[in-house]
Amino acid sequence: MKHLKHTLAILLFMLIPVLALAQGSTTSSMSGQITDSQGAPQAGATIVATHVPSGSIYGATANAQGLFSIQGMRPGGPYKVEVSFIGYSKETFTDINLSLGEIFGLNVGMTESSTELNVVTVVGAKPSKFNMLKTGATTNISAEQMTMMPTINRNIGDISRISPYANGMSFSGGDGRSTNFTVDGSNFNNNFGLSSNLPGGGNPISLDAIEEVQVVIAPFDVRQTNFIGGGINAITKSGTNTYKATAYTYYTNQNMRGNKIGDHDFGDRTKESNSIYGFTVGGPIIKNKLFFFGNLEYEKTPQQVIRWRASTNGVSDQQTISRVTESDLQTVSDFLRDNYGYETGSYSSFPADESNLKYLARLDWNITDAHKLSVRFNHTKNTAWNPPNGNSTDGGYRDSRKNRVGEFSFSYANSMYSMDNIVNSGSLELNSRFSNNISNQLLVTYSDIKDVRGSTSSPFPFIDIMSGDIATGVDALAPYISAGYELFTWNNGVKNKIITATDNLTYSLDAHKITAGVSFEYQMAD
Repeated sequence: MKHLKHTLAILLFMLIPVLALAQGSTTSSMSGQITDSQGAPQAGATIVATHVPSGSIYGATANAQGLFSIQGMRPGGPYKVEVSFIGYSKETFTDINLSLGEIFGLNVGMTESSTELNVVTVVGAKPSKFNMLKTGATTNISAEQMTMMPTINRNIGDISRISPYANGMSFSGGDGRSTNFTVDGSNFNNNFGLSSNLPGGGNPISLDAIEEVQVVIAPFDVRQTNFIGGGINAITKSGTNTYKATAYTYYTNQNMRGNKIGDHDFGDRTKESNSIYGFTVGGPIIKNKLFFFGNLEYEKTPQQVIRWRASTNGVSDQQTISRVTESDLQTVSDFLRDNYGYETGSYSSFPADESNLKYLARLDWNITDAHKLSVRFNHTKNTAWNPPNGNSTDGGYRDSRKNRVGEFSFSYANSMYSMDNIVNSGSLELNSRFSNNISNQLLVTYSDIKDVRGSTSSPFPFIDIMSGDIATGVDALAPYISAGYELFTWNNGVKNKIITATDNLTYSLDAHKITAGVSFEYQMAD
């Protein structure tokens, strides 16, 4: 199935005050009014905001009403904001942090200085809790908060539950498949719609690579689209002027899970374990100009996919030993190799462990103070092994109630299959300020999401060998040995590709703002 969607959206926000329009889902912004001690507008006042960790500079000039607006700012901080005007003391604000997708309101009253230019410094400026600039119910979660939060699966669902509207990937009681999840503007959804699980085995990006997460519920900013009820916007970390590296590991096993409630003992715990290893690194390539950030993470979960083993004498124990003998398995394997050149694989050692590999790379370039470019690419591959289909049959000759691996039947390693969940995604974002009134955001994204089956087998027909009619009450033979390329694995998978290009041009007109946008989206699913 292929679907091509072209969207031309002209988003006109007429007669909206400059302090009332939210920014997109990848940047932040700042707006406010500059006045003198009498409350009169200070037209021509200069506002310079500096992102201290990276030295990125954003600027604006107050208009005739004393209003200013800075779009496309880097979320986070801290920022230092300096407001100056000839004949007035310079006002300096420090330790300002910007939240993803929100406008920071900064109103400044300047003090006249007739003799000398003084400096007034305000530390830790914060917006009001009652923020009139929001466009709906939002919850912002910073990297620091994510580090302190307890997580079981280390995925976005563990983080988004801090929102009172969330239940996993479902919001306000809606179907999780209608939730939109983006990373740096890239689509990370299950567009085929089979389940609400996220791509990449439900964990498409490492939490240690995320700078901030924003959960939005029914926003009235029309640039927040492609969902019903709730959306999750995440942005990845960027490098700064300081070289930083982290290494981390997480480990869990069955002993970290309880097996008692009060005086009731549930018995021995099932053996299980999970290990995660990762690191991050970031810093400047050119100070104040060009920055890099990278993340690598590997997760391994040992599994016992097949607990059965072949017998030596044809006697099963109904627990872990099959009636199929090692000698019969070896005979069939040798026959297929000698006559057809087919390798069945081992009958005593099977692939089992579930693994997840993630890596991410990002570059940020301050081309000039007015033009800033970011590029990001990430890859995720989750692999989980499964035994061959247990009970399918053709023509009714096989007793489908007996699995192909179990007490009555057995198979080989090359007849197993893997579920490979693969994500490749990239984004390019250019934020530009052409004049004091005109700013622009260009965002191009690409996501290639695959859920496919894999096999270690060479192409070969799947065969079932029967042996005996176990008194089952049906007119069918009991299975004994199965070999070949797993029945439903060949060319079986779902592939999604999403390409988007969006350009939003914003024009500030006195106390109002006009935004016009053009959007192109291509989706393919087969």
